[in-house]
Amino acid sequence: MRPPCDEAVIRSWSASRPAVTPCAPEAQTWILAATILGSSLAFIDSTVVNVALPALQTSFHATVIDVQWVVESYGLLLAALILVGGSFGDLFGRRLIFLLGVAIFALASAACGLASSIHQLLLARSIQGIGAALLVPGSLAIIGTSFDETSRGKAVGTWSGFTTITTALGPVLGGWLVEHASWRWVFFINLPLAIVVIVISLWHVPESRATSRGHLDWPGALLVTLALGGLVNGFIASENAGWAHPLVLISLIGGCACLILFLFVEAAAPSPMVPLTLFRSSSFSGANLLTLCLYAAIGIFFFLFPLDLIQVWKYSTTATGAAMLPLILLIFLLSRWSGGLVARRGQRLPLTIGPLVAALGFILFAVPSAHGNYWISFFPATIVLGLGLAITVAPLTTVVMNAVSEDRVGAASGINNAVARVAGVLAIAILGVVMTKAFGFHLNRSLANLSLPSQILAELERNEIRLAGLQAPPGLDPATQAAINQSIAAAFVFGFRIVMAMCAALSAASAALAWLMIPKSTSSLS
Repeated sequence: MRPPCDEAVIRSWSASRPAVTPCAPEAQTWILAATILGSSLAFIDSTVVNVALPALQTSFHATVIDVQWVVESYGLLLAALILVGGSFGDLFGRRLIFLLGVAIFALASAACGLASSIHQLLLARSIQGIGAALLVPGSLAIIGTSFDETSRGKAVGTWSGFTTITTALGPVLGGWLVEHASWRWVFFINLPLAIVVIVISLWHVPESRATSRGHLDWPGALLVTLALGGLVNGFIASENAGWAHPLVLISLIGGCACLILFLFVEAAAPSPMVPLTLFRSSSFSGANLLTLCLYAAIGIFFFLFPLDLIQVWKYSTTATGAAMLPLILLIFLLSRWSGGLVARRGQRLPLTIGPLVAALGFILFAVPSAHGNYWISFFPATIVLGLGLAITVAPLTTVVMNAVSEDRVGAASGINNAVARVAGVLAIAILGVVMTKAFGFHLNRSLANLSLPSQILAELERNEIRLAGLQAPPGLDPATQAAINQSIAAAFVFGFRIVMAMCAALSAASAALAWLMIPKSTSSLS
């Protein structure tokens, strides 16, 4: 699902940067079409790929580490560079940077679809993340600077509604393409959309840039990229190499060192990417810690749930995409209602109750085994989780914007948006380790009861890193193969339950942070 504060970014940039190039009424529809389609490229791709992961794993005979990097290589660069992407547009032209992002994203999508190895795919996904980091803030800034005050609210609402719908439908469309064509079409479908966006933008979207020349925080961008890359690489590599491996230690230590150095650089920078003074506000700090915990849970959930449905429950990719629709649509339908909760109930209450309801949803996802009916096993959990997130997301955006003075809202909302993306990246790396260790523990214990030949046990142990993509070796009798496959499914469910329990704990921690750090009413501006 989309991170919080997307709409807040538009509104804040709109307030701080008036419509320097107001669009003519006849151009408004075209500008919205370009920005909606452009944003949807990145939003859809961040969710639809999860549905295609099992097919990718089978096609490339990949391990779960490879599959993690398919998601992480994209998310890491998007999270690290999205704030820089917004600054690029202010300096060099918002339409120019938006078009550059769309073009890079399209070319990288083509490279993803043509990839003949997992390493080629990972490189192309990284370039996709760079393109997304340019086009997402570019699309938001174009709306903020092209519409005047009277039409801006309607434009923001239209953008939000359509991008939410396309994000929700993305996994269903992607699942259908994987099932009836190939996983490669999940990436190829971006090409005609990108061409449409480029044509519309060149003809109908006006160019704009900031009136005053700012400074790009290159040291900050480099350090945060190295920090995230080091931490993510260290955690993922530990799944196969172990914690004592030099690569793991160097990656983790280097990542932590870069993160600490990043804080010092931002404190001294004249135009920091992340103004640390904003965190003096208890509400702002609490909202971002809440975001970090809650969106970490969401990130690992959307990574593992499609694997569970496809590889364990044997759902089709289309059915898997549809299974997640109720959650996203519930957030969309209730967002207007929940957005008014802060005014009616104060800041603290919805941000405490919402994560607690989401925690109950994660607990319900931990209940099903490897068999059952969707409507009994997963639909109630989907509704409860969706309700919890619906209660939380819109008030969270409001609290972030209320926590700082008006001239800092743009930076505050951008930081919170980036924190949500970083949370997902780190969760897949860290909780992915928990998943693989739990899977291996349960599988080894289960296989020990099957009296298998030592060479078969060794082969299965070597390939545990594939998780539920692991298959019984050929040549065994059908009963033994069935018993091994059943053990693999049970091991995945065991690990999935542990991770869902940890997601529930993270959601409960979000509620506790809201209760302890966020005042009942709007905090004083900082």
